[in-house]
Amino acid sequence: MPRTLRPIGPEDRLSLVDHLDELRTRLIICGAVLIVSFGVCFWQNHELLRIINKPLTSQTQKHVEKGQGTQGEAFYTQKAVVKSAEDTQRALRALAAPGSGLTPHARAQIAPLIAALKLDVARVPRRAPGQSPAVFGIGEAFTTTLKIALYFAFILALPVILYQLFAFVVPALKPNERKAAAPLLISVPFLFVTGVAFGYFIVLPAAVRFFVNFNSAEFNSLIQASQFYSFAATILLAMGVFFQVPVIILGATRLELVTPRQLRKGRRYAVVACASVAAFLPGDAITLILETVPLYLLYEVSILLAVILERTRRRSERAGEGEGEGSPVVDPEPPADHPEDPTVQQIIDHVDDQLS
Repeated sequence: MPRTLRPIGPEDRLSLVDHLDELRTRLIICGAVLIVSFGVCFWQNHELLRIINKPLTSQTQKHVEKGQGTQGEAFYTQKAVVKSAEDTQRALRALAAPGSGLTPHARAQIAPLIAALKLDVARVPRRAPGQSPAVFGIGEAFTTTLKIALYFAFILALPVILYQLFAFVVPALKPNERKAAAPLLISVPFLFVTGVAFGYFIVLPAAVRFFVNFNSAEFNSLIQASQFYSFAATILLAMGVFFQVPVIILGATRLELVTPRQLRKGRRYAVVACASVAAFLPGDAITLILETVPLYLLYEVSILLAVILERTRRRSERAGEGEGEGSPVVDPEPPADHPEDPTVQQIIDHVDDQLS
């Protein structure tokens, strides 16, 4: 029975029971990797919570510095206390000076008060604290921590899960289909991680800034932990899925559902689609541009890769036909109005009847 981690070769012949046994083995491997990843993430849950809370903490810190909300009022009170304590220290130092007119015994009693006051002032925070998500139930902190650890564990285990899926499906593919599917599946986790990083550094801070600043002077916002983490996870997972556009387009091209020429003609619709996706995500006008440009660049990269793969496939087919006829394969002479080494822009914009 197949219990190895390698994909089953096309020459192997397996029964239905063997296939089910292979599926069970690979599911066990995926589950084990997910459990180990979850254990590591739960072990480092404090660091993970700090990372996911950073956009919210940074934005609410600005509100606290302006004195907004209960934390802002407390921060202003702290600043007033620190200023009063510093003024009191200066007054006590003046009284403890030799020329203050007090007796030496009185000046000696003031010195410990100055030291104690200095120590108390040093303990008062100088920096405005940011707001952390709030919990309202006795067990919500625990369940929310489990949820965050599971989210990160899935991201860590995704490459192994995708490999096991590919290894199980690859025996059913033809050699040329297997050769075409391998790079696409390998690129999926890298594009997913890139999309998650883009969502964390660009989209999530913009979304938090938009919602936290909306009518902030009229409300005293208390952000619930479960809602905030679900909101953040939705944005990050959505950006990870959106960044799979090249894989989807290349897969459709390899299946001959669309052609590079059709993709070039659909550029205007692609711009509208990318802008619509960016508008669906919360943010301001600047964030809308920052979100639209990368999504459209992914579309252009997909066109370029589709053209290159299509040209490679055409050359391989012509080479195979030439070998079948027993004659050497000679590349046709390039047209006179085209250079031998086209640029990237020429590859994208060139209209080739063979690619239609």
